[in-house]
Amino acid sequence: MGIYLVSADVEEWFGGAVAAALDEELARRGLPPQLPPAASTVSFEEKVLPPMGTFGTLCREVLAPEEAAGLLDWTELVPVPFDGVIELPVPSTYGDRAVVFSAHRLLPLAERLAAVLELPEDLRRSGFRAMEVSRWFLDVAGKPDALAGRTGRWTRDLPAAFYAAMYLRAAQYCLRQGRPLTYC
Repeated sequence: MGIYLVSADVEEWFGGAVAAALDEELARRGLPPQLPPAASTVSFEEKVLPPMGTFGTLCREVLAPEEAAGLLDWTELVPVPFDGVIELPVPSTYGDRAVVFSAHRLLPLAERLAAVLELPEDLRRSGFRAMEVSRWFLDVAGKPDALAGRTGRWTRDLPAAFYAAMYLRAAQYCLRQGRPLTYC
């Protein structure tokens, strides 16, 4: 049980209300519609584990208010470039409206947070294996000496480091695979 951030099923996404409403809003803004990705067997899945409090604090410390709001409030991440967030009058998994954010905007924000936290390279790059970040942090939490010899601000705030790594990898995945991400 719990909340997961996952790659959207392509057929379900492109036949669904969120994609249709997004395409309408993109057209209204004079932007092209989101295109279905090429066939891919690679999927994304991470379990939302720790509380987000310190990550939200970090976002407000490092990012401009509109950047922090966009990064913290989305329910759908798409590989389509646009400014800000797009609020759609269709339900998301966890609310009465979908809030769409561009992976093109998320990636540089997540990279900035990763730099501030001094995330190690093994948390910055992705092999796109399911639950990769979640397992990494569960392993660290389960071993008291796992951080011995590690340095950086991230070692003092593992919840913020978890979300910075998860969002960084989510944006990388979304852009490389061309698939939307959603919470379920």
